[in-house]
Amino acid sequence: MNIAEHQKLLNSIKKNLPDIKGLLNGVNSHWNYEDPIYRYYHGSYKSYYIQHSTLTMVNLFTKIYNMPLNTQFMNIVKNGTNKRWKEADNKNWDRINRPMIEAYFHARFFLEMIYKYGKKFRKAPEVVPSGWAAVLYLYNMR
Repeated sequence: MNIAEHQKLLNSIKKNLPDIKGLLNGVNSHWNYEDPIYRYYHGSYKSYYIQHSTLTMVNLFTKIYNMPLNTQFMNIVKNGTNKRWKEADNKNWDRINRPMIEAYFHARFFLEMIYKYGKKFRKAPEVVPSGWAAVLYLYNMR
């Protein structure tokens, strides 16, 4: 465990808290959360719009601390973004759409944990709660 590197990450998170909070409010809004999830169950191409929120969160993660993000997470993002609706997608709705929803929820989880622990901690902890440990995994620090 490199506590100095964890502190650098925490400092950067704290510096970016206004942007983090703003994005968190945005991705929790009706049009960026409720509606695209509803659209998934409704079978509407409008569920594809959720990809924008996912990519916006990933971009913020990179802005907060510019280093490669966790490979597992990035594979989830890769499988759930850069998709354009085609009529044939309707025949394979779950196979094509669920990865988009999954990527959104993983990104949203990390955004929530970054905000929660960015507000909570003054110093990087030596005893690491699960949510902060997940953030450290996101940045390949664990």
